[in-house]
Amino acid sequence: MHFWTSNHRRFNKPNLVMIHGYGGDARWQFVYQVGSLSRNFNLYVPDLLFFGQSSSKRSGRTDAFQARCLAECLKRFGVDKFSVYSISYGGFVAYRMAEICPEEVEKVVIVSSGVGCSDDQIEEQIKKIGRDPAEILLPKNPQDLRLLVNLSVYKCKPLRWLPDFFLQEFINVMVNHQRKEKLELLEHLLAKKALINLPILTQVCFVFLTFRNHFE
Repeated sequence: MHFWTSNHRRFNKPNLVMIHGYGGDARWQFVYQVGSLSRNFNLYVPDLLFFGQSSSKRSGRTDAFQARCLAECLKRFGVDKFSVYSISYGGFVAYRMAEICPEEVEKVVIVSSGVGCSDDQIEEQIKKIGRDPAEILLPKNPQDLRLLVNLSVYKCKPLRWLPDFFLQEFINVMVNHQRKEKLELLEHLLAKKALINLPILTQVCFVFLTFRNHFE
């Protein structure tokens, strides 16, 4: 599992773990945030398994498996207390980390994630997409990538003027790398039933829903 972190940890600063969403890796998701945040935190920014430079030969494809792997890596770094900021798919992982590491995780921030959504809400979101979510979340062509961004970003068309060859190269680099494993992660997430009785977290937890759908 690959992490982006500072060379030297300052013990007078709190530790913050930033967990990216399904649509990218750590560097892609948080490149504009780490500069300012590093002044106040010791940052640990992982590539989740099968994203960026992280991979595994094990068969685990669950958010709980991701959480256990992250927790083990932080333990090897010698990080015994930390807070977690997460977005989208990373929110599922962050919630599981807080559940399985109640002594280590101090605070949790979850942004635009489907944690806590009911089966009806999930079904409604899928109907709005009008297609198999896997075809959009793992786009094969520029048209589907534009659709994914348009569904995820409110009142903005950031890919409007980018040429198709540029978007296709993005797909080749960011999406097609470990594509089979990414699809298995997504299939698990979409197949499981909503968590009616979510574990009650003992940590301070903030949840923000900012996007129009929760399958990014």
